Amino acid sequence: MPREHYSDLLALISVAEERSFTRAAARLGISQSMLSHTIRGLEARLGVRLLTRTTRSVSVTEAGERLLRVVAPRFKDIASELRHVAELSETPAGTIRITATEHAIDTLRWPKLAGILTTYPKLKVELSSDYALTDIVQGRYDFGVRLGDGLTRDSSAVRIAPDLQFAIVGAPSYFAARAMPAIPQDLTNHACINLRLPTRGNLYAWELKKDQSELNVRVDGQLVFNGIYQIVNAALSGYGLAYVPEDLARPHLESGRLLPVMKSWWRTFPGYHLYYSSQRETSRAMQILIEALR
Repeated sequence: MPREHYSDLLALISVAEERSFTRAAARLGISQSMLSHTIRGLEARLGVRLLTRTTRSVSVTEAGERLLRVVAPRFKDIASELRHVAELSETPAGTIRITATEHAIDTLRWPKLAGILTTYPKLKVELSSDYALTDIVQGRYDFGVRLGDGLTRDSSAVRIAPDLQFAIVGAPSYFAARAMPAIPQDLTNHACINLRLPTRGNLYAWELKKDQSELNVRVDGQLVFNGIYQIVNAALSGYGLAYVPEDLARPHLESGRLLPVMKSWWRTFPGYHLYYSSQRETSRAMQILIEALR
């Protein structure tokens, strides 16, 4: 195969990994029509179908699987060697992509990341705020940040923060005409501000614990948000009870703008962990970030 056709194989690998011409085209930075033309040209030269296309999905044929088993690992080896050569430079360079919740980014990670940018001016850090349980391989992220109890077995992880307690809070104005709940069952009679998780589309159940008793409580209310800061603001305005990280609520608890609710049921979780694919080789830039956040 002429060298100019190597890019066609890279296009095939991208479509096979993404299972979508749309996502693969975005990944490669070309139009979907150009990508389709490239794949058709490759199939014509080889004389076989490599992909099966339907209106909803793309799958790899037997011939395509055979070709990918041979060429995909070799392209990955080449990419790995290129990274190694680039890292011989004294100054690490490149972009590190991280997915995390806004709370993790704002209250824990940013101060340390800022120091990295000053020390390594050729290093770029891209932070994506997301509450989804993102597949970092599929999303092409280098790292994710998640509480320790949410980690999967196929990832490597480094603890980067102490345990995190979640608190139930409400504004004094909310309790002006309501009795404060004493037990989890009382929450059903209160307006609670919900968090919607994008991964499954469900509302997050409040995870409570007292001594050996653990409960996941489905609460109800007029407001649903997809970010924790909006929930805090709504609670401060008296629209209902909120279940939020205690460190986020602490200044408002100390000032009296929020009141603690059912404190004996507040639950503590293993702190934030920086996780990455155990199948991926870590670059020098990734190692620098791990050490900075550890």
